[in-house]
Amino acid sequence: MRRLALPLLTAALLAGGMAVPALASPQACAELWTQRNEIYKAQGYCFRTKRAIAAFGNAGCQYDNVEDLPLSANDHRMIADIIRQERALRCPR
Repeated sequence: MRRLALPLLTAALLAGGMAVPALASPQACAELWTQRNEIYKAQGYCFRTKRAIAAFGNAGCQYDNVEDLPLSANDHRMIADIIRQERALRCPR
């Protein structure tokens, strides 16, 4: 249920004619970052950044390149939606 909160909020804001804030709260960006990387972790991605390694670790990782991950069509859609939200909110990369 939590994964739907931010996408639904963004969709509601856009549908209601309200603009998405120019800059997101750090919490919103952190939640999107976590959602995206949870998908990568579940598929065996080997993280490179200190932040991601600290949050998810690399135990059992199998893939050094995110493009090699065996992502389902649904995973691809979810990641694309998250990235769109991160860009719209101008989250740091």
